Amino acid sequence: MAPAPPPLFEKVLVANRGEIAVRIMRTCRELGIATVAIHSDLDEGALHVRMADEVRSLGGRTAAESYLDVEAVIDAARAAGADAVHPGYGFLSESAEFARAVRAAGLTFVGPPAEAIEVMGDKLAARRAAAAAGVAPVPGEDQPVTSVEQVVAFGEAHGWPVAVKAAHGGGGRGLRVLEGPATADEKIDSARRESSASFGRDELYVERYLPWPRHVEVQVLADVHGAAVWVGERDCSVQRRHQKLLEESPTFGLPDDLRRRMGEAAVRLTLSSGYVNAGTVEFLVQDDEFFFLEMNARLQVEHPVTEAVTGIDLVAEQLRVAAGQPLSFTQDDIELRGHAIECRINAEDPAGGRFVPSPGRITRLVEPGGPFCRFDAGYASGDEVSQYYDNLIGKLVVWGRDREEARRRMQRALDELVVEGVATTVPAHRAILAAPDFVAGTHSTSWLEKRLDLSGLEPAVVAPPTGGDEEPPRVRRDVDVEVDGRRFRVSLWVPDVEPAPAAASRSRPRPGVAAATAAGGGGGGGSADGSVTVPMQGTIVTVLVGVGDEVEPDQTVCVLEAMKMENQIAAGTAGTVARVDVEAGQAVSAGDVVMVIE
Repeated sequence: MAPAPPPLFEKVLVANRGEIAVRIMRTCRELGIATVAIHSDLDEGALHVRMADEVRSLGGRTAAESYLDVEAVIDAARAAGADAVHPGYGFLSESAEFARAVRAAGLTFVGPPAEAIEVMGDKLAARRAAAAAGVAPVPGEDQPVTSVEQVVAFGEAHGWPVAVKAAHGGGGRGLRVLEGPATADEKIDSARRESSASFGRDELYVERYLPWPRHVEVQVLADVHGAAVWVGERDCSVQRRHQKLLEESPTFGLPDDLRRRMGEAAVRLTLSSGYVNAGTVEFLVQDDEFFFLEMNARLQVEHPVTEAVTGIDLVAEQLRVAAGQPLSFTQDDIELRGHAIECRINAEDPAGGRFVPSPGRITRLVEPGGPFCRFDAGYASGDEVSQYYDNLIGKLVVWGRDREEARRRMQRALDELVVEGVATTVPAHRAILAAPDFVAGTHSTSWLEKRLDLSGLEPAVVAPPTGGDEEPPRVRRDVDVEVDGRRFRVSLWVPDVEPAPAAASRSRPRPGVAAATAAGGGGGGGSADGSVTVPMQGTIVTVLVGVGDEVEPDQTVCVLEAMKMENQIAAGTAGTVARVDVEAGQAVSAGDVVMVIE
């Protein structure tokens, strides 16, 4: 037997968390590469941390204080002696500044060149690059939005609805659909806030909103030797809040000629922009036409469905390309076999089609089994799903010889999957897979929210933490220790236990936040006694009314952000605002009263 080839890298730092960090570490282990995990204070015991060969703490709680801190991540890579950094997706994966910082530190960035990230990360520059490569973008403007009047003028000239979108970033963050001029002010402000929170920049642009398109994306790979290939495509049309919920490959009902033309267009754009490594070119398809939407300069969340139908480990190819090796296959070697479906299992309650975030502790998680079934999870039983990060628990992926076999296998796998302690999107997935429109492949990007009836989904019953058996929260303590005459500074994670407060103060609410009333019940919005509560833990983004203001039933009175989603909190009754107990930037818990209406 021939000896195994030397590893591509000695040690890779994975600059991410959750399921994608775990997924990258698995391929690294198969290739003989050691891995380094990074983590915030909240993630010190997370699954990706337990999986890694070495661990480095970034400190902090929020993403901005930890995973988005370029200097801290680079320092961790240096301290660990890593020779490469894999960014995964999200966080710093599409940051040209981070890619440059990694290379300036003498490390290999497992991703595209910073220059390509800059072009594709700026959606306006990407539109221009696509047009130059002969790939038509969705009709729109190539200049940033500077005023509400500009958007209204575009809508009047091209027809409503229109979409305003974040010029930097992706994943549906910072995207709002305007049905007409009446909501322009509110939705543009909301898009700017979300874009700024997600990507650190608030520039927007405007384009036509196609009424019934399919969202089809093409996986591309390119090496440093000038070779580029397209590795099939994926249908990502099942979406809510402009974020993908279910993906499949290949796209059902897509003509082979159209599939080929899209793949060739994606390769053309890849080569013309000097792109290297893995990327995804996204298109909107309608009436046998396709329009360039954007290019994601990174690995996609839904890459496992492509792996399932091609047998290609995309992370392994990323590592090979980053190490300077050529792609391990050519375009002619790629063959699509069967059909794959992926369901994103998010910590959200889909009752009534609302998809309300549901942070909390997973008390029990049992993965499904059986043939051709894969579950990429970022959590295990006992792990906490924090309000500060994305709510993706894991990705359930199945393969079948054809679409119908894959659909039925997914239904069976969803029935086997057990997640307790938080609500999940599983009930919505069951409804999607059983819907005649989905079975027939006639759905579109707006189908789930406009056509699929989820009103029958009951709110999830999630038992509150018992408190008795729960471990107290843990905090980091830095201490000096002496070993064999040498002193070392080490970090310990110890229970954060303080003396119990006096009995009279135990039920006292936090300053500035009123205690939840029985009528409020944590259901979110207004109650019969006029108190307005929030349905989940999160952060108040903005307060839209003040004391003395008159409000109507169902009027939005404040906006809550939880798990990177904005949630509108509405008044339950008409009246006058008598009390406001929160302000922008304040953290709240489920059931907290944020204001009272008389």
